[in-house]
Amino acid sequence: MPRPRLGVNIDHVATVRQARGGVYPDPLEAALIAQGAGAAGVTVHLREDRRHIQDHDVLRIKGAIRVKLNLEMAVTPAIVAFALRAKPAQATFVPERRRELTTEGGLDLRKKRGPVADAIKQLRAKGIEVSLFIDPDGEQVKRARALGANAIEINTGAYSEAKTARARKAELARVRRAAELSHELGLVTHAGHGLNLENVVPIAAIPTLAELNIGHSIVSRAVMVGFAHAVREMRELIESAARS
Repeated sequence: MPRPRLGVNIDHVATVRQARGGVYPDPLEAALIAQGAGAAGVTVHLREDRRHIQDHDVLRIKGAIRVKLNLEMAVTPAIVAFALRAKPAQATFVPERRRELTTEGGLDLRKKRGPVADAIKQLRAKGIEVSLFIDPDGEQVKRARALGANAIEINTGAYSEAKTARARKAELARVRRAAELSHELGLVTHAGHGLNLENVVPIAAIPTLAELNIGHSIVSRAVMVGFAHAVREMRELIESAARS
């Protein structure tokens, strides 16, 4: 199987920009640097409160990059309507709460199945691939398939936050089982949340994963070594893990 690709989430480039009035650094520049450093995709999360990425960022990035644009989004009428206009290559549905610092947990596909299924149908009719961000749970994987998604993104948050080697091993096994089931059901399988240079290798070695989406750790590392270097070293680490 091919090695997992790297998708770079640039939300926190916009977070820094918004802290000083929304001028610099430019997420578009970060997207182009990530592309040049070998990223296979760029991810942005257009939140309802527009705390970092703005509508114009999505449109400018979509028009400028050659790699895949993945739009993370809540399933709300206004954001779905924007996605239908913007037409990113992929839309990833995520849960969203106003007070959270970052996405906390995966979608619970036992709830609001009607709106999720309807949004999937609308976006896919426009040629937009749809992925659902879910916890590594077999029932959620099956529900994603039943709702008509193209792909899932497995939440690696519990794995990344595990405090002991035993807990980390157990969470890694959950991610692996969910990835295997997703592959068996014909879904494209992505993973992400909390991954960094210290913990990404075991996840990257899972053969059924097609893509890893990583943001905060790359942007944080870029402060020290530069954005292109941070993207390149993560990509190279993922590739070496997949080959081993």
